[in-house]
Amino acid sequence: MSPRITRRETLLLSASLAAGGMIPQISGGNLAATESPETLRSATSLHEIESLAQVKAGASLYELISGGGGDENTVKWNREAYGRIRLKPRVLVDVSAIDTRIKLLGMELPFPILLAPTGGHRLFHPQGELATVRGAGAASAAAVISSASTFPIEDIAKAATNPIWLQLFLKPDRAFTKDLVQRAEAVGCKALCVTVDDPITAVRDWGQRDLAALPRYERPNGSGASSAKFELPGDRYTAIAPDKVTWESVEWLRSFARVPVLLKGILNPDDADHAVRAGVSGLIVSNHGGRQLDTVPATIDALPLVVDRVAGRLPVLVDGGIRRGTDVLKALALGASAVLIGRPYIYGLTIGGSDGVTRVVNLLRAEFEDAMALAGRPSIQSIDRSVLWSS
Repeated sequence: MSPRITRRETLLLSASLAAGGMIPQISGGNLAATESPETLRSATSLHEIESLAQVKAGASLYELISGGGGDENTVKWNREAYGRIRLKPRVLVDVSAIDTRIKLLGMELPFPILLAPTGGHRLFHPQGELATVRGAGAASAAAVISSASTFPIEDIAKAATNPIWLQLFLKPDRAFTKDLVQRAEAVGCKALCVTVDDPITAVRDWGQRDLAALPRYERPNGSGASSAKFELPGDRYTAIAPDKVTWESVEWLRSFARVPVLLKGILNPDDADHAVRAGVSGLIVSNHGGRQLDTVPATIDALPLVVDRVAGRLPVLVDGGIRRGTDVLKALALGASAVLIGRPYIYGLTIGGSDGVTRVVNLLRAEFEDAMALAGRPSIQSIDRSVLWSS
């Protein structure tokens, strides 16, 4: 799944390697902390940042970030689907002032781009999730922290200057889950983001090979913070053992949670309707970045069906495949309240630590404002389906 590298990106890579700051290396269990601010500032798109990160990370670590489930069809479709959607701009509209502010779950955010939950950040930078939230704060972005983080949620919260949410799995060990939720609430997490499309990890051909080649980290939020793992069969077949997670589990969580609960991993409109009736506070249309069940649709294709079924009863967010400001515009036009990005900021973290995360968010935010201006949409409220060219 390697990206096509342009001539400009090749020049950037050559310059960074010549400077001695981008040699792929794992040092002491961490990706080497060498960073190249000049190269980071030279990158003009999220695609270029990914290409730089691919060189620095090396094959195993890059595949860990970029890889998907099965034959990786859904990973590809997440990107391709945005390219098929055409924009229908209006001209001679006053776009001299662009307003990207939104209200979401009682929070006021300066723009509708959040950091999606991803685990294991110390694999990509020695400061891990601490660098991630510092970079998010410098860019004024909210971040969703994975329960599979490599720093305790308490330490991450101390480093954060902008709102953070906690992602979690509903594990059979309810005492563990309740304790994690209460820890998150105690340090000021503003919402709980429950991953519901992962009762067991999917078939990932690269997983066994690459994970064996990478350093291991303790899970300070608890060994039960991850989903059940798919294992290849040995000489004798052993049945898989997914976690038991049901709507009753969601009701149980809501019975004691003191902050909003969102469900991440909704694709089916029937599930969206059930979620509304279950009383959750929001939905995230997600296919886990194409890392779970392969050949499910791109999230941007599923989004309007979910939005129509929800009918404004709660906010709907979307992740997956977002690489350009025009992608953000299209997602909002199809009814998303906000978008989340995952892989892009991990690439930024890999090559530049907190500065890399900030750079990624700022690039996407600036592109989004540019797209709004060129489409004749000066505010979030002015973005609707009329900005899309009907097929």
